[in-house]
Amino acid sequence: MIRLLFRHPWLFRLLMSLYPPFLGAGVRVRSASRDLRDVEVQLRMRIFNRNAMGTHFGGSLYAMTDPFYVLMFIANLGPGYEVWDRSARIQFQRPGRGVVSAHFHLDEEDLRKAREAVAGGAPYTPVYTVKIRDRQGRSVATIRKELYIRRRGD
Repeated sequence: MIRLLFRHPWLFRLLMSLYPPFLGAGVRVRSASRDLRDVEVQLRMRIFNRNAMGTHFGGSLYAMTDPFYVLMFIANLGPGYEVWDRSARIQFQRPGRGVVSAHFHLDEEDLRKAREAVAGGAPYTPVYTVKIRDRQGRSVATIRKELYIRRRGD
């Protein structure tokens, strides 16, 4: 089932947008490249993702970034690898209001480094930084994600 999800970007966008935690938080996958190396996610302000101050709830801001690098690596490395989140940190820069978005990108170099690093059996723990931006392009929050990648069975 998961391989089917990765082969069809339109299905990935639809099912991720309907995933109950995302649906409840108002998170939508706006675009996904055919190779799942570029994904854009959007969060609209709704009554159920607003905090007491009338801005985006911090948990919703983090949730919109949670699974994407893991899923992108899984889709691109294939079944011989395990990929998990190891740690994450969110730093807020300004209150989020209205529509905010985040962009995720992997290139061939990211995949090459991962394959080479785990080839000898050791795990690889790359770090990625994601910026959540408002419609004016201002940074609302920065998320630092550390992944854990290893060859299956090592």
